[in-house]
Amino acid sequence: MSKNTLSSELAWRGFTKQTTLASPTLLDEQPFTFYFGVDPSAASMTIGNLASVMMVRHFIRHGHKAIILIGGATGMIGDPDGKSEERNLKSLEEIDRNKKGIVEQYSSLFSGLEFSVVDNYDWFKDMNYLTFLRDIGKHVPMRQMLGRDFVSKRLDAEGAGISYAEFSYVLIQAYDFLHLSREHGANLQLCGSDQWGNSIAGVDLIRRITGKESHVWSIPLVVNKTTGIKFGKSEDGAIWLDAKLTSPYKFYQFWLNTDDAGVIDYMKIYTDLSQDEIADIEQEFTANTSSRLAQKTLAYEVTTIVHGEEIAQSVRNVSNVLFGGTDYSVLTARDFAVLKEELGSVAVAEGAEIIDVLVEADLASSKSEARRFLESNAIYINGAQIPLNKTTLDSTDNIAGHAVLRRGKNAQIIIEFKA
Repeated sequence: MSKNTLSSELAWRGFTKQTTLASPTLLDEQPFTFYFGVDPSAASMTIGNLASVMMVRHFIRHGHKAIILIGGATGMIGDPDGKSEERNLKSLEEIDRNKKGIVEQYSSLFSGLEFSVVDNYDWFKDMNYLTFLRDIGKHVPMRQMLGRDFVSKRLDAEGAGISYAEFSYVLIQAYDFLHLSREHGANLQLCGSDQWGNSIAGVDLIRRITGKESHVWSIPLVVNKTTGIKFGKSEDGAIWLDAKLTSPYKFYQFWLNTDDAGVIDYMKIYTDLSQDEIADIEQEFTANTSSRLAQKTLAYEVTTIVHGEEIAQSVRNVSNVLFGGTDYSVLTARDFAVLKEELGSVAVAEGAEIIDVLVEADLASSKSEARRFLESNAIYINGAQIPLNKTTLDSTDNIAGHAVLRRGKNAQIIIEFKA
C-alpha cells in the first residue's frame, strides 16, 4: 500500500483508534462528507484539541469534504462524559465570545484548505420541545443512554448524580449528526476517543430514522509515555493555542521540554513533516539524544503551525540565546518583543548607573544590595558577567535598542534603551 494514502497516513501518524468503517481503506476509495465538532467551553482550543485538528487537515488534503461544527447549543449544557459532577453553566455572552475565538483559530489552522463552519445553536434555537421529543426522543432507547459508563458512575451510590440536562447531552449531539446528514450529506463523524459513545448514538439515530448508513472515526487520546497521563498539561495548567493564554515563548518551551520516549510520536501527530523526514530526524536523534534535535524540530514546527513562521523564528532565536549558548548579538528587535512579554522590561538611558538600574528593575531591593551583587559577580548583561570596573550602561551593551540584564541564574529583565 502506498504510504501516501489517507488510511496509511492516519495509521502511521497514530490517528486511528476506533471506526465503524468495514475497512480503513474505504477512506482511499470514496469521498466522505465529514464533520468534526468542538464545544465553546473556552475562548481557545488547547494542544489536546490540536491533535484532532491535525487529523482533520489530513482528511481535507485527501479530498474529503469538511464541516466544522461549533457547539453553541451543546456548549450551553456541556458534555458530562468524563466529568464526576455537574458542570457550571456558561452565560450566552461567554459562549458567544468563545465561539468567535475558536472560529478564528480554525480559520488560521485551516488556512488554504476548504471547509465550512456551522453552529448547532442555529437549528436548536427555535426547535419546539414537544416536536423534539416526538421526532427524536422517541427513537432513542433509554437502555442505550443508561448504559453509558459515565451515567452509571454518576448514578451509583457514591456518585454526584446527573441532571436531566446533562443526561440529554448525547441526544442533542446525536441529532447534530442527523441534521448534518439531512442538510449537508454528512456521512462520517471524526472525534476524539472520549466522544465515541456520543458519536455512535448519532449513527444509530440516523439508521433508525432514515435507514441510511453513517460512520465514525476516532483518534486516541495522546498520552505522555513517561508519566502515562494525558498529554498537554504543564505546571501552569493547559497549553492553549491563544497567545494571550499561553505565550508563544511558553508554547515553544513546552514542546522543547517533551520527553525523549514520546517526542517522535508527537512529531508524527503535531507536524506536517513527512515519513521520510521524521525517519531521518529519528535516526540522528537516536544516535545523540543529548542534541535534542527531535524536540527542537518539534517545537519549531508546531509553533510555526499555530503562531506563524516569524514568531516561531523569534522564539527559537530567544531560546537558543538563553539556553543554547548562541551569542546575544543575534537577537533582533522582534526577538526582544517576545522576551519583554516573558521577562518584563524597564526603560533606561545609555550612561545610567548599573546600581540604579538594578534597583529600578527590582533585581535588587536597595543600592547597597545591588553593590553586593556586583561585587560577588552575580550580575550579567547580555550573558556576560559585568566586571567590577564597569559602573554604567553604554553603547556596547545595546543590541537592537535593548539588553538582557540578569541576576544569578534565573532573575532576568529586558533593558529598553531610551532613544
